[in-house]
Amino acid sequence: MEEALLLKQSDERLTWRVLLEEMKKQGFVAGPMVAVTLSEFLLQLTSVVMVGHLGELALSSTSIAISVSEITGFNLIMGMSSALETLCGHAYGAQKHKKFGTLIYTAIFSLLIVCVLVAILWIHAGSLLILIGQSPSISHEAGKFITWLIPALFAYAILQPLVRYFQMQSMLLPMLASSIIALCLHIPLCWALVYKTALGNIGAAVSMGVALWSNVIFLLFYMTYSPSCAKTRSPVSFEAFHWMKQFFSFAIPSAVMICLEWWSYELLVLLSGLLPNPELETSVLTICLNTIATLYAIPFGFAAGVSTRVSNELGAMNPKGARVAVQAIMILTVAETFIVSTTVFASRHVFGYIFTNDKVVVKYVTKMAPLLCLNIIMDSIQGTLSGVARGVGWQHLGAYANLAAFYLVGIPTAALLGFRTSLRGLGLWIGILVGAFVQVILLSVVTICTSYEKQVLVLIHLLSFPLFGYIY
Repeated sequence: MEEALLLKQSDERLTWRVLLEEMKKQGFVAGPMVAVTLSEFLLQLTSVVMVGHLGELALSSTSIAISVSEITGFNLIMGMSSALETLCGHAYGAQKHKKFGTLIYTAIFSLLIVCVLVAILWIHAGSLLILIGQSPSISHEAGKFITWLIPALFAYAILQPLVRYFQMQSMLLPMLASSIIALCLHIPLCWALVYKTALGNIGAAVSMGVALWSNVIFLLFYMTYSPSCAKTRSPVSFEAFHWMKQFFSFAIPSAVMICLEWWSYELLVLLSGLLPNPELETSVLTICLNTIATLYAIPFGFAAGVSTRVSNELGAMNPKGARVAVQAIMILTVAETFIVSTTVFASRHVFGYIFTNDKVVVKYVTKMAPLLCLNIIMDSIQGTLSGVARGVGWQHLGAYANLAAFYLVGIPTAALLGFRTSLRGLGLWIGILVGAFVQVILLSVVTICTSYEKQVLVLIHLLSFPLFGYIY
């Protein structure tokens, strides 16, 4: 009977009115999520900008510390928490509200355990940087900075599940308000600690921790006392530990899917340091990387919108709704990609001055701009498709796609073009662009081949065997 109902739903005609209505729903989620993501990125960016005025040692050590913390900690936590976009999205769509709340606690406890292991690594970061050949003075300062970032890491491990708690219920205003408040607190506090105390660049790490913990406290307070959270609010119990195995089964491939891509870009910057004139090559690639990292907040917000809608609709046994959500977000993505890439290309002669006054660097950035625009297009499409994969629960396929695209194709091609041809930095970026193109192709194939009716049937069958279901 369920199969007949699903077939009937899939045969219903799709109209522009339905698509426009779905675009509104996703825009309601995506818009605030873009702002939330940007505010988190600006916490780090403002810290680096303020520390940069203390001198070259403070700037270089802080930049390395933040880069290491991103690779080994913050990106890992963000990736693992993305598992909730599947688990909690399906639970909320199926109206299993108490299970929804319990899964949030499961994620928090699981991520705090991971943070203990990461913190041990961070404590020894200075020694490890020296071991891999970094300057002892820079490594020592970077080690101190990243050690002072440990409180921020634990705050982030609580914050990310809370963000998913509100995101999957389409309750965006609380976390939008808390993110803006945290950023507004961070800017003057960071300035005061960096310039008006003896902490120096360490003050930026302290300020980031204070800002993230203030964000956590605000959201916890709202979740605990707001009537709008009553139906999904559940008490802390040992049941949260019961679901850890299921959480990690989704969290690990989610983290791999996100981290593999970001690690490939960091590796690109490291490779640029081996080229002739490494200062120029590294500066240019760092500017390009910071540009796409900032603009990635837009497709990341779109991904949040589509993962929320797809997982909710699948949990509600509505495959047609999930399919419409994917079609609607792809239309929005094409429009966003055209606007952003065109804007960057039109400003290619001047946007390099945002980062530096060196005319040689700016001229090189202008030369890289067409490739940068193509990368923005690839990032927008793959970011959205990754959101679809998380909504369906196919993070493992996304991880395989990223592994093949960047480490079997992209990085080898970049190394070949960068070191075996006269292209140098351009060759490195062309290689990573080839990897991004392969990533888009693979994720597109996965999305096109997805049968939402079959996904719903899987959930129906899990409902018949509650002991084995990860939701029911």
